[in-house]
Amino acid sequence: MKLNLATTTNGVVFLPHQVAESMPFSSNKLPEILNRFSLKEKSAEAEIIKKELEECEEPAMEGEARYCAASLQSLIHFSTSKLGRNVNVLTNEVKTGSQEHEFGVGMKKVADKSVVCHKMNYPYAVFYCHTFTKTRTYMIPLVGADGSKAKAMAACHSDTSAWHPKHVAFKVLNVKPGTVPVCHFVHNNAMV
Repeated sequence: MKLNLATTTNGVVFLPHQVAESMPFSSNKLPEILNRFSLKEKSAEAEIIKKELEECEEPAMEGEARYCAASLQSLIHFSTSKLGRNVNVLTNEVKTGSQEHEFGVGMKKVADKSVVCHKMNYPYAVFYCHTFTKTRTYMIPLVGADGSKAKAMAACHSDTSAWHPKHVAFKVLNVKPGTVPVCHFVHNNAMV
């Protein structure tokens, strides 16, 4: 299988918690946000910020909890509120770029319940975090065509009945919501 887990977001970092909490972060505050970052209303950057805010404001699906964390403290708080205090942070261990991979030996289930946090494209670090019921997380060993070894995180959703019928997974797999489990790799810009 050809696997491309390239990191696609910018290199921004978290703001201190107090600073992040004082920043406007909602689509109805978009003019104020753009002004703070000296961005024009019709610029490409403004459109990206608008899209990311809208994603954060979408209602959660049935069986999902979601939160956009603008500080490390808020990311930890959301995650521990869903999982308890004894947590491990896992990420892919794979070189960026695209090459052919084979599955290695030793796939390991790492969690029956997890929070996945995806880094968003925003002027400072914001992570879109969410958790689903009936989702398992796995660490998959991979061997690249060049012989390099890697590990990639995968999530398997056993109940997709509440997902939007036009979700890309259903199109790719040619199935309907709730009929089969859906598994996918987690991008390099995410943590589990």
